[in-house]
Amino acid sequence: MTRERLYLYDTTLRDGQQTQGVQFSTAEKLRIAEALDRLGVDHIEGGWPGANPTDSAFFEEVGQTRATLTAFGMTKRAGRSAENDDVLAAVMNAGTASVCLVGKTHDFHVTTALGITLEENVENIRASVAHLVAQGREALLDAEHFFDGYKANPAYALDCLKAAQAAGARWIVLCDTNGGTLPHEIGQIVGAVIAAGIPGERLGIHTHNDTENAVAGTLAAVDAGVRQIQGTLNGLGERCGNANLTSLIPTLLLKEPYASRYRTGVTMEALEGLTRTSRMLDDILNRVPMRQMAYVGSSAFAHKAGLHASAILKDPTTYEHVDPGVVGNRRVVPMSNQAGQSNLRRRLAEAGLEVEPGNPALARILDLIKTREAEGYSYDTAQASFELLARSELGLLPEFFEVKRYRVAVERRKNKYDRMVSLSEAVVVVKVDGEKKLSVSESMDEEGCDRGPVNALSKALAKDLGRYQALIDDMRLVDFKVRITQGGTEAVTRVIIDSEDGEGRRWATVGVSANIVDASFEALLDAVRWKLVRAGA
Repeated sequence: MTRERLYLYDTTLRDGQQTQGVQFSTAEKLRIAEALDRLGVDHIEGGWPGANPTDSAFFEEVGQTRATLTAFGMTKRAGRSAENDDVLAAVMNAGTASVCLVGKTHDFHVTTALGITLEENVENIRASVAHLVAQGREALLDAEHFFDGYKANPAYALDCLKAAQAAGARWIVLCDTNGGTLPHEIGQIVGAVIAAGIPGERLGIHTHNDTENAVAGTLAAVDAGVRQIQGTLNGLGERCGNANLTSLIPTLLLKEPYASRYRTGVTMEALEGLTRTSRMLDDILNRVPMRQMAYVGSSAFAHKAGLHASAILKDPTTYEHVDPGVVGNRRVVPMSNQAGQSNLRRRLAEAGLEVEPGNPALARILDLIKTREAEGYSYDTAQASFELLARSELGLLPEFFEVKRYRVAVERRKNKYDRMVSLSEAVVVVKVDGEKKLSVSESMDEEGCDRGPVNALSKALAKDLGRYQALIDDMRLVDFKVRITQGGTEAVTRVIIDSEDGEGRRWATVGVSANIVDASFEALLDAVRWKLVRAGA
């Protein structure tokens, strides 16, 4: 059976940039566009040329792409022709083969937000789309607030769509701009639009996630007949975000009836890069990836309970809906005080440690984990620290170096500009191959900003480890989390540190102490030791 084509339209570079706290540079937009093109989306919406310098620069600098580059703008304003509207002209001047224009389809917004008549708005849509088509561009109408508009005044909302259809729009995109329309409503309304004479092969869907239904609403629209899907990587977008393409794409490729009924521009080979692409975006945004994100999250295939892990050992499909490898993710069996020996052996095997059932060390490791978690440790998320603990009990952890002492000083003083600044200084003394080495580091970065005592400690510890130094030079600290928890009768501090190296490996370590600096140093030590183990030191 011939599969019907679904088209993927990515709007990360525009809608994604409307996320609170997100502001892409031109270089970052170019990097994201390259990743999207490699993934296999059909359209990449680059932004609104003329609206800001970054978007304009993107269209000037972007090279050739397999995907169709699209510029975004708005329909012409009332009282002037499409040919003489300077805002529309700036969008056209980007030179893209495809142009998407936002137009109002809710009568309330036309009269209240735009302050024009309903007839003027319909003419603005018709004339703008006709202008794009006359210039040889692929025209898309972004039918803003369509679902709310249809519920309020279906005849007028359809008039707006039909004006774009008559003018030659290739795609008419139905937008749930406020994100409040539920999936069953989306399916019913899309069906009504198609029944009114606008075929599904010219319809797109654009949903927002304000009710946590953006992906479900998109699938409901596909079921009802739309053939273009709009969304963003990692669900970026204004307020609660847009439909998440990192969830939608694997669902379309791997789940029935979509996998058998439709095809997209994403190949199974490209799908294996999905997790990497998702985490690349988080890296650009300097934020920690959401662990619970479907398909690509680090917890998406994590099995904590002992009963689950035992079944996973026999057949992974017992608790996994897809093979994690097909989306570039991996299976994780975390260690916690809920773990059993099957869970433990599985996790050890993933670390390259084959331990036979019944080995007395297994019971010792489980007892130690339970004792230490009662003291405040958490090995659920600190896999590297768990591995070091297990290696130590199995007699497989070399003593690369010994820390003899460390000291951290924090000073608050006025600088030459008479402003109060903080400065941290750390001293670490280690013994490597029988030789004591003293290292000192400050917490100042290249811009003269204080990065705190943990930063100073990290730099001092990694400054001179003798013959091991070259093995840790590519390490960097990428995340630092602190939590105050209960250990016995006293509150203690738990620190989780995420580290990364030049090969893209990422690992988490834990430290616990009543002193936050001491807890941090313990986690830093584990990070360095794990790196040395994995480097074959």
